[in-house]
Amino acid sequence: MKPTISIIVPVFNVCRYLEDCIKSILNQSFTSFEIILVNDGSEDASGQICEKYKAIDKRVKVLHQKYGGVSVARNAGLDRAEGEYIGFVDGDDRIEKDMFHELYRLSVNTASDIAICGLKREQNGIVDNAPKEVIMKELSHEEAIRELFKGTLYRFSLCNKLFKKSCFKNVRFPNGHIHEDLATTYKLFANSKKAVFTSMKGYIYIKRPNSILTSNYNAKRLDAFFAWDEILPFIEKKYPALYGEAVSCFAYWAVDNIYYVLNQVREKKEIYYHLKQIQKCLRKYYRPIIKNPSLSMTYKNVITLFYFDYRLIIVSRQLKYFHNKIKRKGLHKSNESQNKHYCPRL
Repeated sequence: MKPTISIIVPVFNVCRYLEDCIKSILNQSFTSFEIILVNDGSEDASGQICEKYKAIDKRVKVLHQKYGGVSVARNAGLDRAEGEYIGFVDGDDRIEKDMFHELYRLSVNTASDIAICGLKREQNGIVDNAPKEVIMKELSHEEAIRELFKGTLYRFSLCNKLFKKSCFKNVRFPNGHIHEDLATTYKLFANSKKAVFTSMKGYIYIKRPNSILTSNYNAKRLDAFFAWDEILPFIEKKYPALYGEAVSCFAYWAVDNIYYVLNQVREKKEIYYHLKQIQKCLRKYYRPIIKNPSLSMTYKNVITLFYFDYRLIIVSRQLKYFHNKIKRKGLHKSNESQNKHYCPRL
């Protein structure tokens, strides 16, 4: 009998966290699932742990492959998946016992192709509190895509979502890039007809100090701008009514990246390289950014300064003042909110 849900778990050198991750899935109150553990060339004991749980529970499937990155691992899992629905859990995270039960129930009861829940973060053993009141909201096709960019309920993270397998028609993760959630999730929503959201926090993101997205800024982080270079033309063509919100989200992301480059990169040549790459992408969308009524003049001034000469931003105090100001006032979701799992994770 085929499983209802296929849960894909990319695994790479996470032996410290992996058993807790697998146990949290096997302990789900919803039982009609398969776990596809994709051991992506791990050099620690992760592969042995995968095999251990394969021997314990027949719902556990294990794929071993040479290292290719999380996108390659997820694609391998998709190729093996037999379920009507697809879910994702990262090998260093956990989920609450009712997460997939609730997401499946909401999807069926509301005839939704995508079901979404809230996210918790765990740092130094401390987990975010659950919401006092759980809300549920059904979203039409266009409303669901709009929310990806607004970020009031959720953003691009895959791991707090349950997708009908049909959403993956002609969609695969971009091999060799990070920010694969950003590059893929909007396509899955475009393939859907309806979505449903619950504020129940079912996914627990373990915030680690040495992950790609929490360590100092590096060239891989620029992958996000390759993704935006596909997202913005796609939204402008297919969903012109949403283009302004997509441009605003991109502008927030770009300014945050500029800030992090200046504060996390030490070598002058590297700073110039990163800023120049961001400038190239920003220049393509400068006109819609400046014309966007939802962006403040302060944002537009920072982006205009950067547009004409990225070196000016280095000597200007305006960006640091501006960024600290918006952090205090919470005027937009920070870059962290669009990285792994921090939900407004991603």
